[in-house]
Amino acid sequence: MIITRAPLRISLGGGGTDLPSYYREHGGFVISAAIDKYVYITLHETFTQELLVKYSQMELVERVDQVKHPIVREALKLVDVGSQPYLEIVSMSDIPAGTGLGSSGSFTVALLRALHAWKRRLIGRQDLAEQACHIEIDVLREPVGKQDQYIASFGGITCFNFLPDDRVEVAPLELAGETLANLEDNLLLFFTGFTRSASAILEEQDTRTRQQDADMIGQLHVVKQLGCESKAALGSGDLRRFAELMHVHWEHKKARSRSMTNSRIDDFYELARRNGALGGKLIGAGGGGFLMFYTEDKTRLRHALRGAGLREVRMRFDFQGTTVVAQS
Repeated sequence: MIITRAPLRISLGGGGTDLPSYYREHGGFVISAAIDKYVYITLHETFTQELLVKYSQMELVERVDQVKHPIVREALKLVDVGSQPYLEIVSMSDIPAGTGLGSSGSFTVALLRALHAWKRRLIGRQDLAEQACHIEIDVLREPVGKQDQYIASFGGITCFNFLPDDRVEVAPLELAGETLANLEDNLLLFFTGFTRSASAILEEQDTRTRQQDADMIGQLHVVKQLGCESKAALGSGDLRRFAELMHVHWEHKKARSRSMTNSRIDDFYELARRNGALGGKLIGAGGGGFLMFYTEDKTRLRHALRGAGLREVRMRFDFQGTTVVAQS
């Protein structure tokens, strides 16, 4: 039996510039942070010839090409487990899909890590992330970026430069110990109560970018610049400036799509701003999921948002990335 896990993530700057439709023309930059909420994959070799896949549904098939879950099917093909493997694959997650924390990328990375371990292969973190990107972007043609797969593989608080030739430069963000502690303590996550598929919102961005829509490209240019400024603010320990930049980012993010927010999310955001949030934004593609805020008055903000019915999810940063939890 093999058990792997890959962390979910929050974006700290530059989100949206990691899509190929943008970075292949202009280059992208994202700061992402892995958190201590995970997607788990359990892989077990069965006694009889069958392929059993359990996620929100259950599939029992004989051959790889009969698997309906697209990521599972393509991962099995990529790692070349054979056409009729004796395998049981089970996935679990601390946070459900559709909440903006990059669960699809984490799922793909954890699954590939488990399959490589089963085949007794060593694979580097960069190669693992690229294989996950290849499945989601090149094979399945999903309108997603590369941030989720890379941060799930590497972990930490990490800067990613997405180059026009598809190479990705990876560098941990250097933070003073006090800055790291304050950032971790003062970032709060609240579930809006809405889940959504990121594909529709990202597809709109992807299509408009490919069509050279000047407004969309201009918005992404600003988001990338804000990401660079956020890196500088974090590096210098100016967390109030970082919070201000989060708010500016959110204003530009809303302008990218009318599906990005709704009246209830806007009300929650304004309530938070009136109760100690120095900055914030909706995590992920938008439309639902988690609101993230930076505050120096955690008690006041928690009281206000819990009173409005929002559920807080406490989190810490993860610095391990994807790991094999158990193997026997």
